[in-house]
Amino acid sequence: MTSIMCSCVLSRLHLNFLNINVFCLFSPFIHMNNTFKTSLCVPFVLQYIKAFYNKTWIERYGEPISTETVTLLWSVTVSIFSIGGLFGALSATLIIKVLGRKGTLLLNNSFAVIAAVLLSLGEMSRSFEMLIIGRLIMGVDSGIALSALPMYLGEISPKHFRGMIGQFNSILICLGVFTGQVLGMPELLGQESTWIYLFSFLALPAMLQLCVLPFLPESPRYLLMERRDEAGAEKAFQRFLGKKDVSQELEEVHMEARAQDKLHTVSVLQLLKSPAVRWQLITVIITMACYQLCGLNAIWYYTNGILREAGFTESILPYITLSTGAIETLAAIISGLVIERIGRKPLLIFGFFSMAVFFSLLTVFLNFQDRVSWMPYLSYVCILAVIASFCSGPGGIPFILTGELFEQSYRPAAFMIAGTVNWLSNFAVGLLFPFIQETLQSFSFLVFVAVCILGSIYLYVVLPETKNKTFMDISQSFAKINKMPIPSPGQEMELVLSINSDTNGKAQDATKMQTSL
Repeated sequence: MTSIMCSCVLSRLHLNFLNINVFCLFSPFIHMNNTFKTSLCVPFVLQYIKAFYNKTWIERYGEPISTETVTLLWSVTVSIFSIGGLFGALSATLIIKVLGRKGTLLLNNSFAVIAAVLLSLGEMSRSFEMLIIGRLIMGVDSGIALSALPMYLGEISPKHFRGMIGQFNSILICLGVFTGQVLGMPELLGQESTWIYLFSFLALPAMLQLCVLPFLPESPRYLLMERRDEAGAEKAFQRFLGKKDVSQELEEVHMEARAQDKLHTVSVLQLLKSPAVRWQLITVIITMACYQLCGLNAIWYYTNGILREAGFTESILPYITLSTGAIETLAAIISGLVIERIGRKPLLIFGFFSMAVFFSLLTVFLNFQDRVSWMPYLSYVCILAVIASFCSGPGGIPFILTGELFEQSYRPAAFMIAGTVNWLSNFAVGLLFPFIQETLQSFSFLVFVAVCILGSIYLYVVLPETKNKTFMDISQSFAKINKMPIPSPGQEMELVLSINSDTNGKAQDATKMQTSL
């Protein structure tokens, strides 16, 4: 169990620090999905980066950069991260198939180091192109990590701890965002002379993971079901679980393998055509789309304006907005502590529905804040409530579900589709929300109210609870809605007996071999 916790933290550190630096520096409309949002030190650093663009342009061409050009360069710098994330998500399946879960995470650190070097040296080299390329590579890194990491954590975790271990993903992202807010304070690195050094933090956790992760085992499910390495899988289970007898865990994986129609990894096209996982796929697509389209990105558009309306001066805004990072970190921790008791489904529905309620209240408060002096304070409370609601469930559980709803052979392709939906939805929000806001003004949040309510209804009707269930049990929960036959108790007993027979046969063969030697 200690190995699992260590693996979870070290695997997440790298992607976590991407959020520390990246989202401290760039537009509030682009965030990971994995991840959550940009740090609120953006107003400071944004002007520094634009000043760097202008200075570089003058040195090259002898004239100030035009407003249209700097806007174009900034838009490319922001949006290219999502494009890189999409490339990463699309390539993750192939890399995972060749290198495995652990190998993919190790390789992915090279992208972080390269991105850190490009971003850190961009100003010194007087090259804004290095910033843009660094953002692209960092997006690739994030896209791969958001596929490989949840898959790895889900496969190494016991079923009664799988949700809690998966939520470490969300907790450490939130902690990274909060740390980014702190580092971005004007007293630290949020200054014109020091903002570029924030990027150097990208390399530190990547190097740490390169030093430590090689000593942790590969996913035992991957070893047994895809590499056919039963001895390696047994050793991996023993190290992760901290016990010698792992026969029950091995038997569970054997049973899952016997129940699958396909033991080899299926392609995305095969996954799309398979009726056995049709509603699992629809559920993951809708959940991941709601994760990005629920409106959290849009919150940052209003936050500083609301605080100014409340009478806070510009100089203390960064300190006030530290509360957002603290709130989301606290909400993610609480979610991780209760997820195995409450379950994934209630937390997801509660999160989306609560966001709809607080978005509705925020719409009312925004329309009255010019008339009532204390109304901006209520608006800011609603913003904090929306953030807490998101982190209580929708912020991390979609990635857990993607790993839980699919059996081994379907999982890589499922993560590719989920990642594609995630990054395309991310890009869509960044592209469309400015137009929605310009058209609807303060009523723009009603669009997200509709998304959150529809998502809650779908999850209530379709999604079964997955806590404390094996992957095979979860697949059988969808059998009825997929119109697939459910194995009878007699068939399940035959499956168990056949597994035991195979296990005993292998043991007898091993004994005979030892005797002959």
